Parts: sequence; structure tokens; C-alpha cells
Amino acid sequence: MRADELDPEIAAVVDEIEALGLPDWHALSVDAARRVEDEVFSGDPEPPVADVRDLAFDGPHGEVPVRVYRPEAALGGTTDRAGDGDTAGDIDAETDAGARTLVHFHGGGWTLGTLDSIDGPCRELATRADAVVVSVDYRLAPEHPFPAAVDEAAAAVAWVARNAAALGGDPGRLGVSGTSAGGTLALAAALHAREFGAGPSGAEPAGAEPPEIAGQFLLYPIAGRDFGTDSYRENADGPLLTRADMRWFFDSYLRSPVDAYNPFAVPLRADDLGDLPPATVVTAGFDPLRDDGVALAERFEREGTPVEHRHYPAMAHGFCSLADRVGAAEAALSAVATDVRDRL
Repeated sequence: MRADELDPEIAAVVDEIEALGLPDWHALSVDAARRVEDEVFSGDPEPPVADVRDLAFDGPHGEVPVRVYRPEAALGGTTDRAGDGDTAGDIDAETDAGARTLVHFHGGGWTLGTLDSIDGPCRELATRADAVVVSVDYRLAPEHPFPAAVDEAAAAVAWVARNAAALGGDPGRLGVSGTSAGGTLALAAALHAREFGAGPSGAEPAGAEPPEIAGQFLLYPIAGRDFGTDSYRENADGPLLTRADMRWFFDSYLRSPVDAYNPFAVPLRADDLGDLPPATVVTAGFDPLRDDGVALAERFEREGTPVEHRHYPAMAHGFCSLADRVGAAEAALSAVATDVRDRL
């Protein structure tokens, strides 16, 4: 499951980050960790997207900011639903329906992360998958512990489903995606839709139709809370994410040990992971979260949720954010975009 050594390209990036002289996440205050995460991972607005704008909706705990990325297909042009570069057969019916639509949740252990620090991957998904991408700036722990982020994730999916047409999207081609903790929130939103339909996150209007999620795309999600797995032992000191970091994130996010048994916080605690939207699960060999992601993919398959497990033995946690510098990351992001095109 893990290569003998890191891919040389990502190893070079790791060396650069380590040369900045930054302590691990858990060794910083929450405010300092947030500043560092935003500074290190925010970059130039690339690649270009036809239309990007910041909006907000009223959620269960107050206003929730979102950033909407709209490709040309969502601006009234012909949609290349087949993803083959040929729009000749993709005419009026597809244009009227709108573009495929993806609700995305950033990572950061439910404690860090901003719309800016996930801007690059969202732009990549919008352009590669020809999709409207709605990035959600959910409330963070420890100020807003579980289940606030789950409530807002479910509310965001319901809001996007109701407003997809206005955004140039198609509510019938709706998916959820996320990186790390955001992958957990994407899965929690899918579980929420299965269990509760349009409620009860607290922000849905009376009589609202439940969102129909057609796919979930989970990049190195936090699926479990067993710090003794092989991947936690092998990658206890990183790179990019450590076992101590993960303990700190969970301590910030959960109100008490009881929450660790709630499947909306720790998805592998769910009694049943079947009857969920088809999933893509991305895992990395040098990631403490690897074995939890593998276990999640195996349970999806065993319990009846279609799944594509994409494993990269020489990569580290968060590698898809490095598609502009790491060849394997570029290939992985392209593969996920292909899955988005195929499912939505």
C-alpha cells in the first residue's frame, strides 16, 4: 500500500515546505495554524474559470459563504456532457438542463481552511470536469464543534440543489466532493440525504424536496478514528500530516468522546454504508488516513455502494492540491474529473 519512497516530485515540495521552518499544526495556536494554512496553500487564481463569484446563503447557524465557479458550459453555451471534447451531439436538451454541479468542502481537520486555500483545486475541477463547483466556507472548530459543519454541509447541498438552475447547473446532475475533513463532510451530506431527505438540518424551507446526489468524490477522507492502524504507525510523523495533528483536529472538533461514535463525525461507525451515491475514494500511501480510506472503499463495495478506489502508493496527504507541480497529482485529479463527468 506504500511505495518504498516518496515520489521525487512531491518529495521536493515537502522539502520546500519543511524549509519554511514551520511547526506541525498541533504545535500552533488555532489562529496561527489558520494563518499559516492560508498563506502556504493559497495561490494565484489558476487555471482561469469563465465566471467566479462569492455568494452566501442563510444556513442553520447563520450566513454561510460560498464561492461559485462556472465554466463556459454554465453560461449558456453548449454542454459537453460526454466529456469527449465534441459538443456536436450535445445540444438544446443538455443546454436547457444546465451543467453538472459539484458541492465542494475544503479540508483542514474541520479547524483550518478557507475558500482561498482550496481555490486552485476548485478551479481545476470546474475546468477539467466542465462543472459548476460551489465551494462551501463552513464554520470551523473549536468555536463551532460537531455537528455544526455537518449541519452546514447538508444545508449547502440542499441550497445548491434548489438554486442549481440559477447558477447554470442541473440539480439532476448533482455531486458532492471534498478533501480530507471535507471528504468526511461530503460523505456526511450523502448520509444525511439518505437518512433525512431535505431535513432536519434546520435551514430548509417547508416542503423542500430532498437533494438527489448522483455521486460523491472523496479525496483522502477522514473516515475513522483509530490511531493505531498500519498507516498511522508508518506515517506518524508525516509528511504534511501527522498522527499528533489528527489527534489535535479531533480534540478540536468533537464535543466529547461520545461524538466519536456518531457516523456523521466518523463514517466508519455507520451501521450501513450501502444505498449511497456512487463514490470515488482517493488514498495515498504516505498518508496516516490511508487505511481508513481503504476500509471505507471496501465497505462501500461490500455493502452495495458502487465505488472506484484510486490509490497512489508514492503520494502523501493533500497531494491533489499539487497538480501544477506533481505529475501523479495531475493524473489523479484528471481521473477524479473523469469520474465526475461519467457520474454526473
